[in-house]
Amino acid sequence: MRIGIIGIGGVGGYFGGKLAIEYEGSDQHDIIFIARGEHLKAIQEKGLQLLTQEGDYVARPALATDNPAEAGIFDLVFFCTKSYSLESSAQQFSSCIDKNTVVIPLLNGVNSAERLRAVLLQTNVLSGSVYIITHIEKPGVIHQEDGACILTFGTDDESAKKYQYILDILLQAKINAILTDKISEVLWTKYLLMCPLASLMSATNKTYGAVWADSSLRKKATDMMLEVAAVAKARHVFLPDNAVDKSMEMVAGFGHNSKTSMQLDREKGRQTEIDALTAYLCKEGRESGVPTPLHDEVYAQLIK
Repeated sequence: MRIGIIGIGGVGGYFGGKLAIEYEGSDQHDIIFIARGEHLKAIQEKGLQLLTQEGDYVARPALATDNPAEAGIFDLVFFCTKSYSLESSAQQFSSCIDKNTVVIPLLNGVNSAERLRAVLLQTNVLSGSVYIITHIEKPGVIHQEDGACILTFGTDDESAKKYQYILDILLQAKINAILTDKISEVLWTKYLLMCPLASLMSATNKTYGAVWADSSLRKKATDMMLEVAAVAKARHVFLPDNAVDKSMEMVAGFGHNSKTSMQLDREKGRQTEIDALTAYLCKEGRESGVPTPLHDEVYAQLIK
């Protein structure tokens, strides 16, 4: 199989890197990295260096390129771009994706698959979610510093069973992967954690540990999660009763100085994923008739 990883940032670099390490020189699967700029050049020259909690490795894909013609047709492709680049990346590499390609987005937010289907017509798009804290440390180097490193993908029905072969590919690469037939619940459970924390931490410039240590911020984060749960319910996505408590337990377990990717992008003056996170929740709340005053307040702070 020809497996493409579009976007070799923190997520694509870690999971794509593990695939490349496992299948280097294999006649089973070719792992193809889609990257750009100095990052691409470093990967082409030296491979992708992974600095992880498990150890340090060098991943050498079968091909690293930014050229769709060179990349060719993918049998399986993971989109690991930033949310704001999703449609443009899909359009750029649409020639690499045909009706037989399985497409799995691994982005923050809950509507990536829906957005991809609007661009990649008649393509088999699943949904996916990851829990990981990782980033590009410098060109050619990915640093994984925290997070459970779980990759979950699938559908909302029994058709998920058809994709057992993808799960096997991931598990063989020692990726902590899960195939599910309840992917909407998985996406919204992550969104319950990420949307409030990314929004609140970006607005206050506080780390996970600082939010947990401050009782007022901890309560605000909890109340923001309750807003997300209410919007999910209005959209007929029913989260476990203990979803908020479990999410707050995760906050307590993150490294004290760890930050969200949206927060890091904002600090560096880069474009952020505010549209897929904060803005999306506020919009869905309005359209569903569910008040989201805390997210509205934070969103107003972030766009000043």
